[in-house]
Amino acid sequence: MNSELINNIDKLHTTELGEVRIKRNLSLECSDTVKWCRDRILSPEAVIERRGKNWYITVNGCIITVNAYSYTIITAHKRKE
Repeated sequence: MNSELINNIDKLHTTELGEVRIKRNLSLECSDTVKWCRDRILSPEAVIERRGKNWYITVNGCIITVNAYSYTIITAHKRKE
C-alpha cells in the first residue's frame, strides 16, 4: 500500500458530478459514494499506484482515480479484462 494516500484518507472527497459519474459507471446504489471508495482503497486487496498527478486504485474489478494533490475522487469504472 502507498502510505501517502492512506495517511491522507480523511481528505478523500468528490464533487456532485463525480458522485453521479462514479455511481453510473459502477452501477452503485449506495448513499455514501466516498465511504464506498474509501472502504475499497483501505482494503488489503487494493493495488495503489501513482502515475503523474493521480492515484489509481485497482480493487474488486474496478479502478478508482484520485487526484494526488486534492484527494478528490475523479472517477471510478469497471476494469476491462
